[in-house]
Amino acid sequence: MDADQLAGGFPGDAPGELRFATLAALAGACTGLVGSIFHLLIDRLIVWPRWLGEVVEGWALVGAAAGVTLVCAVLSAFLVRRVAPEAAGSGVQEIEGAMEGLREVRWRRVLPTKFVGGVVAIGSGLALGREGPTIHIGASISAASAEIFGGTELERRGLLAAGAAAGLACAFNAPVAAVLFIIEETHDEFPYTFRTYMGVIVAALASTFVTQLIGGTGPDLPLSAAQAPLGQLPLFFALGAVLGVVGAGLNASIMWATALGARCQRRAPYLYTAAVGLAVGALFILLPWAVTGGESVILEIAPMDLGVGALLVVAALRFLSLVGSYSSGVPGGVFAPILALAACVGLAFAGMARLAAPDAAIVSTAFAIAAMGGLFTASVRAPIVGVALTMELTGSYALAMPLMATCVAANLVAQWSGGRPLYAQLLERTLAEAGVKRPADRAAPKGLA
Repeated sequence: MDADQLAGGFPGDAPGELRFATLAALAGACTGLVGSIFHLLIDRLIVWPRWLGEVVEGWALVGAAAGVTLVCAVLSAFLVRRVAPEAAGSGVQEIEGAMEGLREVRWRRVLPTKFVGGVVAIGSGLALGREGPTIHIGASISAASAEIFGGTELERRGLLAAGAAAGLACAFNAPVAAVLFIIEETHDEFPYTFRTYMGVIVAALASTFVTQLIGGTGPDLPLSAAQAPLGQLPLFFALGAVLGVVGAGLNASIMWATALGARCQRRAPYLYTAAVGLAVGALFILLPWAVTGGESVILEIAPMDLGVGALLVVAALRFLSLVGSYSSGVPGGVFAPILALAACVGLAFAGMARLAAPDAAIVSTAFAIAAMGGLFTASVRAPIVGVALTMELTGSYALAMPLMATCVAANLVAQWSGGRPLYAQLLERTLAEAGVKRPADRAAPKGLA
């Protein structure tokens, strides 16, 4: 039997293909709707420090903000642990495990937990992104669709991939990057057939259509940067090398902190989560650039002429807040915080390059944009997605070559420094905690082949 027959149909099975595409479009449209509401709620809530500042001020404001984020973090973590433990963190690793047949998407409990817990946690100011929860929400909607309308096992796995793509497309208004994410990041798990491949494209398209109807068109992070001179390409390779090391260190730190958070949870429930919430809440008042998902941070600092020292301080604090927030046991992704951290590193690198070569006409924004793709690649190890996602997010298509140079260098250096893809490590941890063993032919760590 060929791939199309295994997928539940036969070559030229137009009715079956149309049915699957319709289900994928339905799941994509629902994901666009639910995901957009999820994002709008977070956008409305994230300004709560401004409301709080109208009531208290000074150090009382710092203490009150720390208390708010502490309560929200603990509440979100409590909801996750009591209702759907698999809703903690990003959710991407859960979907990869489900597509591999090693995890189950319990959509009835994941959907409300991811939605409510994500709004509370991300809206509180924790350094977490909306994309991971939206991907998990999209896959959960697809799981519901597969259960209601039926289909073969490979069609179910294909719908999970379609829902995940729809979630990423909704999160970043980036349909091309969403499709590429499935192809590049989940290439070991994705059941690649004509039917499932088209389903992913249709779902991403439907999700983006609904998202743009609600939130408008245009890139989510509009940053203008002229095309960098060819003579500066070596600088972008150097930037990628730096980001490769940073990305490998970030992944190792996230895994270490996640293990630490789990140990603390067993000994003193929610103490670690409360400590993270307390610190992040205080920083939300003292240095807002160090926390939150970071989309607004990028737009604020990119056009500013901050000194290298200030940028490195913000980058260091964002590194710590990201690691702490993700390991706290609440729902939230890493894409957006990685992009914000990368922008700080890229701007600092550009500042140092300008000091070393004042006549080189260094455009700081170009390095900030290239750094976004580079650090994403170093962490997730998906360079093509890194390039496409950054261009769609910022609209800076003129920087294709610098982006590619940065992502290639970041990928190579992350590999050479012993770094492993973040989601592969998270999935391995999840399977180990659940006592699930991969088949022998799938035991090789992803990204090391």
